[in-house]
Amino acid sequence: QVQLVESGGGLVQAGGSLRLSCAASGRIFSMRNMGWFRQAAEKEREFVAAISWSGVRTVYADSVEGSFTISRDNAKNTMYMQMTNLKPDGTAVYYCAAGWVGANWSGLTKQNKYNSWGQGTPVTVSS
Repeated sequence: QVQLVESGGGLVQAGGSLRLSCAASGRIFSMRNMGWFRQAAEKEREFVAAISWSGVRTVYADSVEGSFTISRDNAKNTMYMQMTNLKPDGTAVYYCAAGWVGANWSGLTKQNKYNSWGQGTPVTVSS
């Protein structure tokens, strides 16, 4: 497994921006597909975005397409998510997740495709 630590969350006004980071340590970050999920209060955790191990392929939830951008720097063992035009319904704890080493791209919107999770970073968007 890989250890993941998120940072960059905080309080922002609607329409504002935040950049989340996910620092990884442990085995072979560069060969793992990565994802971001979020969980709002009293709701189930939901998929936000995923990126392939190479960084070439990305996928987004419809609700964030065009506003969020996922990226990674394998040399720094770090994944990012730039969030723009934030809305109050974006208030949630955001989690990064790492998939199995060498796994294929399919199904990365599903939580069971990931075997390592961070502790989460809270994001609050005020109206």
